Amino acid sequence: MKKVVLILFFGCCLVSATGQKVNKVKIEELVEYISKSDHPLVINFWATWCAPCTRELPYFQSGVKQYADKNVELILVSLDFNNDYPKKVTAFLKQNKYEGTFYWLNETDADHFCPKVDPKWDGAIPASLFLNAKTGYRSFYQRQLTDRQLEVELKKLVE
Repeated sequence: MKKVVLILFFGCCLVSATGQKVNKVKIEELVEYISKSDHPLVINFWATWCAPCTRELPYFQSGVKQYADKNVELILVSLDFNNDYPKKVTAFLKQNKYEGTFYWLNETDADHFCPKVDPKWDGAIPASLFLNAKTGYRSFYQRQLTDRQLEVELKKLVE
């Protein structure tokens, strides 16, 4: 019996460690999570159908990994359509072997959620927010970033 319990326990751990869980979130919940963070955050708003978004995601993935010792957290917030969540979003993340914290923003009114992220955000994606509560660093972009631009931002984020 103990063997069965151990096998089930480790099997569940393996699934949770390798699977991409995309949590549904309202903007207020996301803002609360961000505001309570005690470590540097890179928050990227993207969608599977957005070519500039999907082109820059590998840069974010590899860039943030370089700062693992600084506890930088990558948060990917999908703005995909309702009918693409969770199946298409999860499949995309799994296929590309992305790691991080994954959310699907359960909002349809950009006039409501955009200003809560940044007052200048007009809803264009990709959009990225870099925050470090300890240093007060905050930077927002509403365009695709190159690997070099991301590298510069990450350095500023952890200084």
